[in-house]
Amino acid sequence: MRKVFYIFFLFPLVIFYSCFSSPASKTVNAPAWVNDVYSVYNRDKYVAATGYGKTRSSAEENAFAALTTFFGQSIIVERSSASSYKQAVTNGVMDGWTDTLEMRNNINTYAVIDTLYGAEIKGTWFDSRDMFYAVAVMERETTCRIYLDLIKANLTVINNLIVMTPDRRNSMEGVIRLKFAAAVADINVSYRNIIRLLENQPGSILSVIQTLSVVRGGDSLRLEAQNIIKTIPIGIRVTNDRNGRIFGAFARCFSDLGFEAVAGNARYVLNANVSLSPVHLPDNPNLFSRIELETQFRDTRDGIVLQTYNFNSREGHVSSLVEAENRCFSEAEKSINDEFAVLLAVYLSQLIPKN
Repeated sequence: MRKVFYIFFLFPLVIFYSCFSSPASKTVNAPAWVNDVYSVYNRDKYVAATGYGKTRSSAEENAFAALTTFFGQSIIVERSSASSYKQAVTNGVMDGWTDTLEMRNNINTYAVIDTLYGAEIKGTWFDSRDMFYAVAVMERETTCRIYLDLIKANLTVINNLIVMTPDRRNSMEGVIRLKFAAAVADINVSYRNIIRLLENQPGSILSVIQTLSVVRGGDSLRLEAQNIIKTIPIGIRVTNDRNGRIFGAFARCFSDLGFEAVAGNARYVLNANVSLSPVHLPDNPNLFSRIELETQFRDTRDGIVLQTYNFNSREGHVSSLVEAENRCFSEAEKSINDEFAVLLAVYLSQLIPKN
């Protein structure tokens, strides 16, 4: 399956956009930064880039875009990790997994902004003909310290997620917590890489080597979650199935994720009920049938519903009600494979509130 990635400059402080920068200069002579940005902004203190365009706003946007190329591939994070993290912050679920109000505020402040922290338009220039120029600047040390604080907060979140009793670890909750910890770990790698690229003064930020050295990607946590999945049987019970078709569709969804689908009892059970009914349409000679499918995915030990899924469809045939019903089952199978599988994957990727 092809994985989708995007550059991870989510989660920093709000950017100072052009509306806060000085008016575009209209001097005849171009500012020095147009031709050599580091002749004005000391390379040891700043990361800077220029952009140009037919409008001032496009010049500023291009300057910000040029600034991100400084980080290149090192800040790319898998889309699912970044999406899950941002959603957990936006929904407030992350709050319960932090230890202090300061950590919570840091994460909540920076995680919902979709740009590089500390990037600022320092100047613009119009060449008096048809082109605007802009310079975007980041101060290295200030930005590094913010990202270091975010790493520390995320390391606390990871630790709170992975420390649990064996009973919890070997459960759906354990799988979800480990998967989310893996997503946070991936994000921390991008933060670490930003620091390493920005920090070029020996003995300052990188002297906090103890923090950066414990930053690891989430692969080992995902592997642990997958190993737990293999030990969790999923009971599937279908009422009014036909030749095991609905059972088989649900079983494939679970087995594709690594679970073992069984027909007997288990802690985690998916109960599904199928109902078929003929449909009479006036002035239509064809025969129609309606299928309705109602499901609940339950944790029978804790007595809670983990996921629900409903489906209904009306299908017809020119002469056979049985064939119309078969088409209903085919549509239900397709919907389970296309829709329920996605819902299940989303459920496993979403952080749950802390008990």
